[in-house]
Amino acid sequence: MIAHIAGIITEKFQNSVIVDVNGVGYELTISTPDVGIVNLDEKIKFYTYHAIRENAEELYGFSSLAAKKLFEMLISVNGVGPKAAMAILSLGNPEDVRNAIANDDVAFISKASGVGKKSAERVIVDLRDKVGLPSHYGRSPEAIVINAKRPEDEALDALIALGFPLKEATTALADVDSTLPVEERVRLALKQK
Repeated sequence: MIAHIAGIITEKFQNSVIVDVNGVGYELTISTPDVGIVNLDEKIKFYTYHAIRENAEELYGFSSLAAKKLFEMLISVNGVGPKAAMAILSLGNPEDVRNAIANDDVAFISKASGVGKKSAERVIVDLRDKVGLPSHYGRSPEAIVINAKRPEDEALDALIALGFPLKEATTALADVDSTLPVEERVRLALKQK
């Protein structure tokens, strides 16, 4: 299993990039927000998911570990494959998608290309108890607008890297001041456990 790829972006397309790693180019399918933040000739690290099917092998890339874990949850839902999961992740940053699932926002999830209302409802039913508490309740204008420049939550990524499931990591960080440095937020979240 390829866990991550770090290298230079040599090509950038509508929904994928080619990352050169010591002379070998890896094509990664990435979400729309990630396409918006990468630049050619930039050194970058993507967490990856290697999908193997009967007639194809594809690599999916994620700028954060939280996004990869959310992708893995999405493809665990019956009827949601990697392409539909990437379409859902392309609706906004991972926190927006996670929050929409936690808030039972079928309308938001069904906006994804190739995802109908029934699939969106199935995603919510299967995952709402796994994604953790909502960071805000109801739909907000920020959740509808794709904001590719908003930084990922490094403290959430750190807790996931330490082995916390996404739900437990978000719950642990819920009462921690988000303006604190990453190390302090992780330390305080670990104290709560």
